[in-house]
Amino acid sequence: MPAIGDRMKVSPQLTDQSDWIDGEVIDVEQNPFTGLVISVKDKLGRIFFGQSRYFIAL
Repeated sequence: MPAIGDRMKVSPQLTDQSDWIDGEVIDVEQNPFTGLVISVKDKLGRIFFGQSRYFIAL
């Protein structure tokens, strides 16, 4: 399970970008409807969040 401060890559399916985006985990939530939800902030300050299947650890 990821922790706040961990580095992760975010899938292009979630970001609508051409490549995976690196970022830092800023929130981890266990949602009763969708499961584990991760929020990541990239170096440009953009925040991406979604189900854990869209993230991989660095």
